[in-house]
Amino acid sequence: MSVSLSDIKAPIAHEMEEFEKKFRDAMRTKVALLDRIMTYIVKRKGKQMRPMLVFLSAGVCGGITEKTYRGASLVELLHTATLIHDDVVDDSLQRRSFFSINALWKNKIAVLVGDYLLSRGLLLSVDNNDFDLLKISSEAVKAMSEGELLQLEKSRMLNFSEEVYFDIIRMKTASLIACCCAMGARSTNSEVEVIEKMRLFGEKVGIAFQIKDDLFDYTEGTGKPKGIDIKEKKLTLPMIYALNNVEKSERKKVIHSIKNFDSGKQAIAFMTNFVVNNGGVKYAEETMAKYQQEAIEILNTLQDSNYRKALADLVAFTTKRMN
Repeated sequence: MSVSLSDIKAPIAHEMEEFEKKFRDAMRTKVALLDRIMTYIVKRKGKQMRPMLVFLSAGVCGGITEKTYRGASLVELLHTATLIHDDVVDDSLQRRSFFSINALWKNKIAVLVGDYLLSRGLLLSVDNNDFDLLKISSEAVKAMSEGELLQLEKSRMLNFSEEVYFDIIRMKTASLIACCCAMGARSTNSEVEVIEKMRLFGEKVGIAFQIKDDLFDYTEGTGKPKGIDIKEKKLTLPMIYALNNVEKSERKKVIHSIKNFDSGKQAIAFMTNFVVNNGGVKYAEETMAKYQQEAIEILNTLQDSNYRKALADLVAFTTKRMN
C-alpha cells in the first residue's frame, strides 16, 4: 500500500501547522505591493517537503525545538527565493500550475522579491544567533549556484560524463535536501557525527530524487512534459548511459539530433526509444534504487521512532511520486 504525504506528515502535523503560521508572519511587510506578492506566494505553497525534512530530522535526532522552526523557515525562504530567481533565468511563466512571480509582476520585481526573501532568511538567523544554521544553508546556496553554472557550461559542450552528472546534481539538487536534514539535526543535537550522518542521508535522498525527475522525461502521465530535458540539453542519467553504451557512429547521430532538437512528437519518440532500447531508463532506475537503499541504511543506524519511519516513507515517496 502506498503511503501519502499526509501519512508521512502525521508525526509532525502539529509542528507543520505551527510552522505555517510562523512562516506567514515572517513574510509580512508594510510595503503594500510586496505584501500582496508574499500573500500570493504563501497561498501557492507546494508539498513543503523541505520543511518536513527539517522537522523529521530534528525529531529523529533528539526532538523538535524552537530553533527547528527557525531552520525550517530559513530553508523555505531560501528555497522560495531560488525558485523565483530560477523562473526569471528560465523565462518560465508557470510554477506548480500557478503563474510565476515574473509572469504576473515582471522580471525586475521578481528579482527584487527573491532578494527580499534571501535577506529575510539571513536576518532570521542573525537576529537569533543561529550562525550554525546560517553556515549550513549558505554552503548549500553556494553549491546550488555552482551546480547551475556547471550544468550550463557542460550542456553547451554536450559533455556526457556520468561523473560530471553526479557532480552537478549533488550540488544543484542534493545540497539543499542535505542542508534540510543537517539543519534539523543541528537544531536539536550538537554532535558532529550525527549532523554529518543526516547530511549524507539527505544528499543520497536528493540524488535519488533528481534521478526520479530525470525519468519523468521518458514517462507518460506525469506533470512534466516528455522530452523537456532533451530540449533544454540537460545532462540526465538515462541519456548519458545510453550514449555511453552504443557504437560511436550511433552516438554521433544522436548527439547531432540533440543539438538540433525540434521538440516535435517524432523527435521526442526517437530520443525516448533510443534511451529505453539502450538500457538508459533501466540503469537510472537501478541507480536510483541504490541511492535510496544507501539512505535507508544510514537511517537504520538511528534510534527507531515514528520520525524514523516517516523519513523512510518519505524516501520511498520521493522515488515513487508521479510529479
